[in-house]
Amino acid sequence: MKITVTGASGLLGSSVARALMADGHQVTTLQRRPSSVAGVHDVIGSVTDPSSVTEALTGAEAVVHLAAKVSMMGDPSEFEAVNIGGTRTLVDAALAAGVKRMVHISSPSVAHTGDSIIGAGAGPASPEQAHGEYARTKAAGELIALDADSEDFKVLVLRPHLMWGPGDTQLTERVIDRARAGRMPVLGSGAPLVDALFVDNAVEAIVAAVDAVTSTHGESLVVTNGQPRPIGELMSRIAIAGGAGVPKLRVPVGPALAAGSIVEKVWDLGEHDDEPPLTRFLAEQLSTAHWFDQRRTQEVLGWTPRVSIEEGLKILADHYRG
Repeated sequence: MKITVTGASGLLGSSVARALMADGHQVTTLQRRPSSVAGVHDVIGSVTDPSSVTEALTGAEAVVHLAAKVSMMGDPSEFEAVNIGGTRTLVDAALAAGVKRMVHISSPSVAHTGDSIIGAGAGPASPEQAHGEYARTKAAGELIALDADSEDFKVLVLRPHLMWGPGDTQLTERVIDRARAGRMPVLGSGAPLVDALFVDNAVEAIVAAVDAVTSTHGESLVVTNGQPRPIGELMSRIAIAGGAGVPKLRVPVGPALAAGSIVEKVWDLGEHDDEPPLTRFLAEQLSTAHWFDQRRTQEVLGWTPRVSIEEGLKILADHYRG
Protein backbone atom coordinates (compact mmCIF):
# COMPACT_ATOMS: atom_id res chain seq x y z
CA MET A 1 0.00 0.00 0.00
CA LYS A 2 1.16 3.56 -0.69
CA ILE A 3 1.13 5.58 2.54
CA THR A 4 2.00 9.22 3.18
CA VAL A 5 3.47 10.17 6.56
CA THR A 6 3.65 13.82 7.61
CA GLY A 7 6.18 15.03 10.15
CA ALA A 8 8.69 12.27 9.43
CA SER A 9 11.75 14.27 10.46
CA GLY A 10 10.80 13.87 14.13
CA LEU A 11 11.40 10.79 16.27
CA LEU A 12 7.89 9.37 16.09
CA GLY A 13 7.25 10.21 12.45
CA SER A 14 10.56 8.84 11.19
CA SER A 15 10.10 5.69 13.28
CA VAL A 16 6.60 5.16 11.89
CA ALA A 17 7.83 5.66 8.32
CA ARG A 18 10.66 3.18 8.93
CA ALA A 19 8.26 0.60 10.40
CA LEU A 20 5.84 0.95 7.48
CA MET A 21 8.71 0.47 5.03
CA ALA A 22 9.76 -2.67 6.93
CA ASP A 23 6.21 -3.98 6.51
CA GLY A 24 6.53 -3.67 2.73
CA HIS A 25 4.58 -0.44 2.13
CA GLN A 26 5.57 2.36 -0.24
CA VAL A 27 6.08 5.43 1.92
CA THR A 28 6.13 9.09 0.98
CA THR A 29 7.03 11.56 3.71
CA LEU A 30 6.25 15.26 4.01
CA GLN A 31 8.30 17.47 6.30
CA ARG A 32 10.44 20.60 6.21
CA ARG A 33 13.79 18.76 6.09
CA PRO A 34 14.90 15.31 4.87
CA SER A 35 13.53 12.44 6.94
CA SER A 36 16.74 10.35 6.84
CA VAL A 37 14.58 7.23 6.44
CA ALA A 38 16.09 4.89 3.84
CA GLY A 39 13.85 4.04 0.90
CA VAL A 40 11.10 6.60 1.40
CA HIS A 41 10.20 9.31 -1.09
CA ASP A 42 10.80 12.61 0.70
CA VAL A 43 8.73 15.63 -0.18
CA ILE A 44 10.31 18.68 1.43
CA GLY A 45 7.62 21.14 2.39
CA SER A 46 5.02 22.07 4.96
CA VAL A 47 1.49 20.86 5.66
CA THR A 48 0.54 24.53 5.37
CA ASP A 49 1.54 24.55 1.67
CA PRO A 50 -1.22 23.09 -0.55
CA SER A 51 1.17 22.28 -3.42
CA SER A 52 3.53 20.29 -1.17
CA VAL A 53 0.61 18.45 0.39
CA THR A 54 -0.87 17.62 -3.00
CA GLU A 55 2.47 16.29 -4.21
CA ALA A 56 2.95 14.15 -1.11
CA LEU A 57 -0.53 12.62 -1.40
CA THR A 58 -0.30 11.68 -5.09
CA GLY A 59 -1.37 8.06 -5.40
CA ALA A 60 -1.65 7.55 -1.65
CA GLU A 61 -4.23 5.17 -0.20
CA ALA A 62 -3.63 6.21 3.40
CA VAL A 63 -2.11 9.12 5.31
CA VAL A 64 -0.65 9.21 8.82
CA HIS A 65 -0.66 12.80 10.07
CA LEU A 66 1.99 13.52 12.71
CA ALA A 67 3.19 16.99 11.68
CA ALA A 68 2.46 19.53 14.40
CA LYS A 69 3.70 22.65 16.12
CA VAL A 70 4.71 21.32 19.56
CA SER A 71 5.80 23.69 22.32
CA MET A 72 4.74 24.77 25.80
CA MET A 73 4.51 28.41 24.69
CA GLY A 74 4.66 30.42 21.50
CA ASP A 75 2.91 32.68 19.04
CA PRO A 76 -0.73 31.54 18.77
CA SER A 77 -0.71 32.20 15.03
CA GLU A 78 2.10 29.66 14.53
CA PHE A 79 0.16 26.95 16.37
CA GLU A 80 -2.98 27.79 14.40
CA ALA A 81 -1.19 27.75 11.05
CA VAL A 82 0.18 24.21 11.49
CA ASN A 83 -2.16 22.41 13.88
CA ILE A 84 -5.40 23.82 12.49
CA GLY A 85 -4.64 25.18 9.03
CA GLY A 86 -2.22 22.37 8.17
CA THR A 87 -4.72 19.72 9.18
CA ARG A 88 -7.46 21.37 7.14
CA THR A 89 -5.16 21.61 4.10
CA LEU A 90 -4.20 17.95 4.46
CA VAL A 91 -7.78 16.75 4.85
CA ASP A 92 -8.99 18.79 1.86
CA ALA A 93 -6.15 17.51 -0.32
CA ALA A 94 -6.67 13.92 0.82
CA LEU A 95 -10.35 14.07 -0.10
CA ALA A 96 -9.52 15.57 -3.50
CA ALA A 97 -6.86 12.90 -4.13
CA GLY A 98 -9.16 10.01 -3.25
CA VAL A 99 -7.19 8.89 -0.17
CA LYS A 100 -9.24 6.23 1.61
CA ARG A 101 -8.00 6.35 5.21
CA MET A 102 -6.33 8.66 7.69
CA VAL A 103 -4.70 8.09 11.05
CA HIS A 104 -4.54 11.44 12.81
CA ILE A 105 -2.13 11.79 15.72
CA SER A 106 -3.46 14.02 18.46
CA SER A 107 -2.86 14.38 22.21
CA PRO A 108 -4.78 13.64 25.44
CA SER A 109 -4.29 17.33 26.27
CA VAL A 110 -7.12 18.15 23.84
CA ALA A 111 -9.60 16.89 26.45
CA HIS A 112 -7.71 17.78 29.64
CA THR A 113 -9.44 20.32 31.87
CA GLY A 114 -6.97 20.27 34.77
CA ASP A 115 -8.88 17.70 36.81
CA SER A 116 -7.57 14.24 37.65
CA ILE A 117 -8.19 11.51 35.08
CA ILE A 118 -8.63 8.13 36.71
CA GLY A 119 -9.23 5.17 34.39
CA ALA A 120 -11.17 7.21 31.85
CA GLY A 121 -11.48 6.76 28.11
CA ALA A 122 -10.84 9.44 25.49
CA GLY A 123 -13.04 12.43 26.30
CA PRO A 124 -14.21 14.75 23.53
CA ALA A 125 -11.70 17.24 22.18
CA SER A 126 -12.57 20.75 23.33
CA PRO A 127 -10.72 23.81 21.98
CA GLU A 128 -12.72 25.93 24.44
CA GLN A 129 -11.59 24.03 27.55
CA ALA A 130 -8.08 23.00 26.48
CA HIS A 131 -5.18 24.61 28.36
CA GLY A 132 -2.53 26.33 26.27
CA GLU A 133 -2.14 27.04 22.56
CA TYR A 134 -0.81 23.59 21.72
CA ALA A 135 -3.77 21.78 23.28
CA ARG A 136 -6.30 24.29 21.94
CA THR A 137 -5.09 24.04 18.35
CA LYS A 138 -4.59 20.27 18.47
CA ALA A 139 -8.19 19.96 19.70
CA ALA A 140 -9.42 22.05 16.79
CA GLY A 141 -7.31 20.02 14.35
CA GLU A 142 -8.67 16.76 15.72
CA LEU A 143 -12.23 17.97 15.21
CA ILE A 144 -11.43 18.89 11.60
CA ALA A 145 -10.13 15.36 10.98
CA LEU A 146 -13.11 13.68 12.65
CA ASP A 147 -15.61 15.90 10.82
CA ALA A 148 -14.22 14.55 7.53
CA ASP A 149 -14.77 10.91 8.52
CA SER A 150 -17.01 8.90 6.19
CA GLU A 151 -17.23 5.47 4.60
CA ASP A 152 -15.18 6.83 1.71
CA PHE A 153 -12.57 8.55 3.91
CA LYS A 154 -12.13 6.70 7.18
CA VAL A 155 -10.47 8.61 10.03
CA LEU A 156 -9.13 7.22 13.29
CA VAL A 157 -7.52 9.48 15.90
CA LEU A 158 -4.80 8.29 18.26
CA ARG A 159 -3.71 10.28 21.30
CA PRO A 160 -0.33 8.98 22.55
CA HIS A 161 0.13 9.91 26.21
CA LEU A 162 3.47 11.05 27.66
CA MET A 163 5.67 9.31 25.11
CA TRP A 164 9.20 8.65 26.34
CA GLY A 165 12.30 6.70 25.36
CA PRO A 166 15.64 7.08 23.57
CA GLY A 167 15.70 10.03 21.19
CA ASP A 168 12.65 11.72 22.69
CA THR A 169 13.27 15.44 23.23
CA GLN A 170 9.81 16.45 24.44
CA LEU A 171 9.73 14.59 27.78
CA THR A 172 12.73 12.32 28.26
CA GLU A 173 15.56 14.75 27.55
CA ARG A 174 13.84 17.55 29.44
CA VAL A 175 13.43 15.42 32.56
CA ILE A 176 17.03 14.20 32.41
CA ASP A 177 18.55 17.62 31.64
CA ARG A 178 16.57 19.34 34.38
CA ALA A 179 17.39 16.61 36.90
CA ARG A 180 21.09 17.00 36.11
CA ALA A 181 20.79 20.74 36.71
CA GLY A 182 18.85 20.25 39.94
CA ARG A 183 15.75 21.89 38.44
CA MET A 184 13.42 18.89 38.01
CA PRO A 185 10.68 19.37 40.61
CA VAL A 186 8.56 16.78 42.36
CA LEU A 187 5.26 18.56 42.99
CA GLY A 188 3.47 17.73 46.21
CA SER A 189 3.72 14.08 47.22
CA GLY A 190 4.54 12.81 43.73
CA ALA A 191 1.98 10.08 44.37
CA PRO A 192 -0.74 10.67 41.73
CA LEU A 193 -0.78 7.88 39.16
CA VAL A 194 0.09 8.59 35.54
CA ASP A 195 0.43 6.34 32.53
CA ALA A 196 3.08 6.90 29.88
CA LEU A 197 3.93 5.31 26.54
CA PHE A 198 7.29 3.91 25.50
CA VAL A 199 8.26 5.12 22.02
CA ASP A 200 8.45 1.65 20.42
CA ASN A 201 4.92 0.91 21.60
CA ALA A 202 3.69 4.22 20.17
CA VAL A 203 5.13 3.32 16.76
CA GLU A 204 3.55 -0.13 16.75
CA ALA A 205 0.16 1.25 17.80
CA ILE A 206 0.17 3.75 14.94
CA VAL A 207 1.15 1.08 12.41
CA ALA A 208 -1.68 -1.12 13.74
CA ALA A 209 -4.11 1.79 13.34
CA VAL A 210 -3.43 1.98 9.59
CA ASP A 211 -5.17 -1.38 9.24
CA ALA A 212 -7.66 -0.95 12.11
CA VAL A 213 -9.18 2.23 10.62
CA THR A 214 -10.80 0.19 7.86
CA SER A 215 -13.17 -1.40 10.39
CA THR A 216 -13.31 1.17 13.20
CA HIS A 217 -13.30 4.86 12.41
CA GLY A 218 -14.74 8.17 13.48
CA GLU A 219 -13.43 8.00 17.04
CA SER A 220 -10.46 8.92 19.22
CA LEU A 221 -8.33 6.55 21.30
CA VAL A 222 -5.79 7.38 24.00
CA VAL A 223 -2.70 5.14 23.73
CA THR A 224 -0.58 4.29 26.78
CA ASN A 225 1.46 1.43 28.20
CA GLY A 226 -1.44 0.59 30.49
CA GLN A 227 0.87 0.59 33.53
CA PRO A 228 0.02 3.53 35.82
CA ARG A 229 2.84 4.58 38.14
CA PRO A 230 3.24 7.38 40.72
CA ILE A 231 4.45 10.37 38.74
CA GLY A 232 7.28 11.15 41.13
CA GLU A 233 8.57 7.59 40.80
CA LEU A 234 8.29 7.54 37.00
CA MET A 235 10.07 10.87 36.50
CA SER A 236 12.79 9.86 38.98
CA ARG A 237 13.41 6.55 37.24
CA ILE A 238 13.64 8.22 33.83
CA ALA A 239 16.15 10.68 35.29
CA ILE A 240 18.20 7.87 36.85
CA ALA A 241 18.15 5.84 33.61
CA GLY A 242 19.54 8.92 31.85
CA GLY A 243 22.44 9.15 34.28
CA ALA A 244 21.04 12.00 36.38
CA GLY A 245 20.42 11.85 40.11
CA VAL A 246 17.07 11.47 41.79
CA PRO A 247 15.15 14.77 41.59
CA LYS A 248 15.31 16.33 45.04
CA LEU A 249 13.51 19.63 44.43
CA ARG A 250 10.17 19.43 46.25
CA VAL A 251 7.55 22.10 45.56
CA PRO A 252 4.03 22.32 47.03
CA VAL A 253 1.31 22.09 44.39
CA GLY A 254 -0.41 25.42 45.12
CA PRO A 255 2.71 27.59 44.75
CA ALA A 256 3.72 25.62 41.64
CA LEU A 257 0.38 26.32 39.94
CA ALA A 258 0.63 30.01 40.84
CA ALA A 259 4.23 30.19 39.65
CA GLY A 260 3.31 28.48 36.39
CA SER A 261 0.65 31.11 35.69
CA ILE A 262 3.11 33.92 36.43
CA VAL A 263 5.79 32.41 34.19
CA GLU A 264 3.30 32.14 31.33
CA LYS A 265 2.49 35.85 31.62
CA VAL A 266 6.19 36.76 31.71
CA TRP A 267 6.89 34.64 28.61
CA ASP A 268 3.92 36.18 26.81
CA LEU A 269 5.16 39.71 27.50
CA GLY A 270 8.80 39.11 26.54
CA GLU A 271 10.66 37.69 23.58
CA HIS A 272 11.91 34.24 24.55
CA ASP A 273 13.33 31.62 22.19
CA ASP A 274 13.65 28.99 24.92
CA GLU A 275 10.98 26.99 26.73
CA PRO A 276 9.69 28.37 30.07
CA PRO A 277 10.85 26.45 33.14
CA LEU A 278 7.25 25.95 34.26
CA THR A 279 3.71 26.58 33.04
CA ARG A 280 0.38 26.08 34.77
CA PHE A 281 -0.39 23.19 32.42
CA LEU A 282 2.95 21.53 33.22
CA ALA A 283 2.31 21.99 36.95
CA GLU A 284 -1.09 20.34 36.51
CA GLN A 285 0.48 17.45 34.61
CA LEU A 286 3.07 16.90 37.36
CA SER A 287 0.58 17.01 40.23
CA THR A 288 -2.64 15.32 39.11
CA ALA A 289 -3.53 11.74 38.27
CA HIS A 290 -3.99 11.02 34.58
CA TRP A 291 -4.25 7.43 33.50
CA PHE A 292 -6.60 5.83 31.02
CA ASP A 293 -8.60 2.66 30.47
CA GLN A 294 -6.84 0.89 27.59
CA ARG A 295 -9.36 -1.86 26.86
CA ARG A 296 -11.07 -0.06 23.96
CA THR A 297 -7.75 1.03 22.45
CA GLN A 298 -6.30 -2.47 22.52
CA GLU A 299 -9.53 -4.01 21.21
CA VAL A 300 -9.77 -1.64 18.23
CA LEU A 301 -6.10 -1.80 17.30
CA GLY A 302 -5.64 -5.51 17.96
CA TRP A 303 -2.49 -4.40 19.75
CA THR A 304 -0.88 -4.66 23.17
CA PRO A 305 2.28 -2.84 24.33
CA ARG A 306 5.33 -4.99 23.64
CA VAL A 307 7.81 -3.09 25.81
CA SER A 308 7.01 -2.78 29.53
CA ILE A 309 8.06 0.21 31.63
CA GLU A 310 10.82 -1.87 33.25
CA GLU A 311 12.11 -3.01 29.87
CA GLY A 312 11.89 0.54 28.53
CA LEU A 313 13.91 1.91 31.43
CA LYS A 314 16.62 -0.67 30.76
CA ILE A 315 16.67 0.28 27.05
CA LEU A 316 16.89 3.95 28.02
CA ALA A 317 19.75 3.32 30.45
CA ASP A 318 21.64 1.32 27.81
CA HIS A 319 21.12 4.16 25.35
CA TYR A 320 22.60 6.78 27.67
CA ARG A 321 25.51 4.55 28.63
CA GLY A 322 26.36 4.43 24.91
